[in-house]
Amino acid sequence: MRYVVLGASAAGVNGVRQLRKQCPEAEIILVSKDSTVYSRCILHHYLGNMRTKEELCFAEEDFEDRYKVDWRKGVSCTALDDKEKKVILSDGTSISYDRLLIATGSHTLLPPVKGLLETEGVYGFHNLDEVESIKKWAGKAEHIVVMGGGLTGLDAAVGFLHLGKKADLVEMEGHLLAKQLDARSSKTYEEAMENEGIRLHLGVGIREVCSENGTITSLKLTDGTELACDMLVVTAGVRPNIDFLKGSGVECDQFGLVIDRYGQTSVPDIYGAGDVTGRSPIWPAAVKQGMVAAVNMAMDDAQEGRRATMEDFFASKSTMNFLDIPTMSLGIPERPDHSYEVVLEDRDGIYRKVIHKNGKIYGAILQGDLSYGGVLTQLIASKIDISKVKKPLFEIDYSDFFHTKDNFEFYYEEA
Repeated sequence: MRYVVLGASAAGVNGVRQLRKQCPEAEIILVSKDSTVYSRCILHHYLGNMRTKEELCFAEEDFEDRYKVDWRKGVSCTALDDKEKKVILSDGTSISYDRLLIATGSHTLLPPVKGLLETEGVYGFHNLDEVESIKKWAGKAEHIVVMGGGLTGLDAAVGFLHLGKKADLVEMEGHLLAKQLDARSSKTYEEAMENEGIRLHLGVGIREVCSENGTITSLKLTDGTELACDMLVVTAGVRPNIDFLKGSGVECDQFGLVIDRYGQTSVPDIYGAGDVTGRSPIWPAAVKQGMVAAVNMAMDDAQEGRRATMEDFFASKSTMNFLDIPTMSLGIPERPDHSYEVVLEDRDGIYRKVIHKNGKIYGAILQGDLSYGGVLTQLIASKIDISKVKKPLFEIDYSDFFHTKDNFEFYYEEA
């Protein structure tokens, strides 16, 4: 059996590990544009000189030998022939496969802002090459602007602080981290950022990039403000790497590659995982999807009923610690309507919020103290009806919903 894995980031690398565990003797070929394994989640550490390039690596030093993987480095997949079961690579070669894992990730999406695409001094913040270029340019930059107030935008802004640089940050939403946090928890970060010298421009966008001789000089914002800018870092969005799937029978939608709960695509023997799906673009989700897809790829027809699924993972989970303020976000940060109940606690630098309806938790925010995070995650993962636990929500502990068997294993039993 020959397994081919496209992409050497979280989903692809963990897919390789799981495939080798399941299939000790199978042939595994890994194809990636990157020649090294590195974590995109901590690229800001490299920007801020908190880690070396080598310290970005999350794979074993002997990864290729340990997992007996044939790694084709520095090439990307340009086309897929799903009828002949082969992938065509950027170097003109092709590789046949028995089963394929698509974990090609995503790339920076530059928005349609006037002057943005044709101006020097504009960078994405999504891969190592981009951050290498940013580090070179940042040394001479005096007016750095970060476009986007999501997780990557804050990573970049804090990375510049560690580099001894201060930046302006422009975000169209009314507060930072709008996908993860509510206005109250976001305000804690906004105040901390401004205290460190990061200048925030919230509720506005960039209307035009101005330049002289092709090099960026300033930005015109949607509220009429003009910002001096000799370096713009765009973190406002990404696009899944799916162009090579055009002309194949593999289904994609407006988000990216379509996969089911087993990681399978619309074409037999082709699986997908990670950012290429355009859903839940966070590290833990990519790791889990890669492992689940690999388990199912390795199964034969006789094992069909034992397939792994992704349903036990709470997809929208983010843990962050900007400027030493620990925060966890789960699910939705705001209730969709008044049929949802909200439980709040806000005291002494600790903010906790849970959104629930009919006993099911739909979202939560913990800030300042994450000690309740384990219980909260377990409540969600085990689909526990919190309306049946007769005590205040933030006083629930494991003993309220778990019991112990004679062999000391834990189990949950509804009241």
